[in-house]
Amino acid sequence: MKKAVTMLTVLFFVCSIAWAGGYRVITGDELKEMMNDGRDIVIVDVREPELFREGHIPGAINIPFDGAHKRILKELSPDDRIVFVCHGGPMGDELAEILVKNGYREVYNLRGGMRRWRGPLERE
Repeated sequence: MKKAVTMLTVLFFVCSIAWAGGYRVITGDELKEMMNDGRDIVIVDVREPELFREGHIPGAINIPFDGAHKRILKELSPDDRIVFVCHGGPMGDELAEILVKNGYREVYNLRGGMRRWRGPLERE
């Protein structure tokens, strides 16, 4: 029993270090909770403008991936809670890493991107 408690403590410690030094991948349900918790959130859709106009998560801004590397550090604040959304996930992972390496603290990426989003959509 003592060994199990020790193992859980070590696992918790390792996970805490990983979270403190990186971003977190979240589910659509977790994003919905964040959108309704009363705190400000910046949802950054990195898909092409045409796809963004066809349907995006309510309140999202569009910073297309092709130009995002140059824009995100200028346009997003380290104090913001930021969630990246792309087609399926990998582009958001890449951009989240850039922010974390530059001192941003609350950075997330939507698992599965818009392919797995089952929430409301806005259209332009």
